Amino acid sequence: MAVLKVKFTKTKRDKLAQILWILNWVSVVSGIILFSLGLFLKIEIKKRNEVMAKGDINSVPNMLISVGVIACIINFLGGKICYDCSDANKFSRWKLVMLPYLVCSFCFTFCILVGALMCYTMRNELEESLYLGLRDAIKFYKDTDIPGRCFLKKTVDLLQIGFHCCGNNGFRDWFEIQWVSPRYLNMASKEVLDRLKSNVDGKFLVDGVPFSCCNPSSPRPCIQYQLTNNSAHYNYDFLTEELNIWVKGCREALLDYYTAIMRSIGIAALLIWLFELSVLIGVRYLQTAMKNVLLLGDLEGESDGWLLENSFVETAKYNINIIKNLGKANQICTVSGMNDPNIDVQNTNCGKTNVTTKSIPAAR
Repeated sequence: MAVLKVKFTKTKRDKLAQILWILNWVSVVSGIILFSLGLFLKIEIKKRNEVMAKGDINSVPNMLISVGVIACIINFLGGKICYDCSDANKFSRWKLVMLPYLVCSFCFTFCILVGALMCYTMRNELEESLYLGLRDAIKFYKDTDIPGRCFLKKTVDLLQIGFHCCGNNGFRDWFEIQWVSPRYLNMASKEVLDRLKSNVDGKFLVDGVPFSCCNPSSPRPCIQYQLTNNSAHYNYDFLTEELNIWVKGCREALLDYYTAIMRSIGIAALLIWLFELSVLIGVRYLQTAMKNVLLLGDLEGESDGWLLENSFVETAKYNINIIKNLGKANQICTVSGMNDPNIDVQNTNCGKTNVTTKSIPAAR
């Protein structure tokens, strides 16, 4: 029994074809939107690729860009098909193309759903990429004279100023690395030498942070050094007083920023998926209604349209059997007791017996 069967008159078929023609052009615009969203996300990620480790974080924007391009192509073709379906004679040229087109459109619509869901599952990969990338960027913050790293200081400073953050997980990350370049250390100073000797790796570690961690909204001058030493500053207690530097880590700040972008893109992609799915259902009804009107032979009469010709269970079993039987047509039966059809072929006499053969006359 057909699923969701609807009866169409010629007027309804023509109106459905016209509406779908318009909706397919709207779908072309939605494909451009998907492409633009993917391109925007890719650019935003590329802006800060210096503080991100290499990984699969570009899979989501690449997916959206690809789906957007395919959407424009498929929906442009769909608009042409729906426009011709208003005329039964023109539909005959698309009759064999409609079913493959619907299958391709279904796969494409499924890809939109996958792309939308990927926007919500990308958080873990992005968090790991930011953690590793920021860790290395902070580690090489002082290497302003080394090619390939000379711009990391500027990148990290602008990042901390722009996103109101400090360090990877927090401002204490700066306490664990040497972020001051050796060229700016006075090796004749006893304090510097004592700090270098006190560290096993010979690093100059201080309980201070770069200037970019300072909060300009703080009422007191920025305290960059000796953050944990209460006696070094007047009327200061680092445990109870709100520090005049950014407390949030840059990993958390960037993660919140990209999560908000991907959440918005995911919602837009889901809405586009629902729209594309409704257009696909409409094209399916148009295809079955036009197919049936050709079978009936009355181009002006009524015809049935449906979503599935058989029930969901029967359709699933039919498709599973097709998948199972793929390639079996070229296989040779090797069951015991059966011969190769190309070997020992027995001749048949078609029911005739004692057929005499004429002798070939000898040459004279």
